[in-house]
Amino acid sequence: MQNGTVTVWIKKFMSNRLLQEKRIVIDVFNPGKATVTKTEILEKLAKMYTTTPDIIFVCGFRNHFGGGKKTGFDMIYDSLDCTNKNELKHRLSRPGLCEKKRPWESRERNPGTERRSGGLQVPMLVLAKSELEMGQRKE
Repeated sequence: MQNGTVTVWIKKFMSNRLLQEKRIVIDVFNPGKATVTKTEILEKLAKMYTTTPDIIFVCGFRNHFGGGKKTGFDMIYDSLDCTNKNELKHRLSRPGLCEKKRPWESRERNPGTERRSGGLQVPMLVLAKSELEMGQRKE
């Protein structure tokens, strides 16, 4: 291996025909290079398995002490339909294959509530009543 080159080695390989996917544990060697991005790894794997990078998902990479080596997990699906059916939604949202749901955007705000510090919502009537009580105690 030369300095600056990236090498992908397959450690373990498992084919799951029920989910129509291939699961692979890979080692990425990068001597003399700071780190390897996931897009570079996707391109290398797409060349190795003659497929497109949009049906390959890599995750769980860990750098080894001393640098120069990463170990991670990879899933290659047979088609985009199988990907959408079987892959986790948060992994689909990163490359833009699925829309990310944000619960705070879809939730409607109740006009009778006010946000206080700590993130709790307290109705306005309770606030007004407690402020009145506090004002009476001060006198």
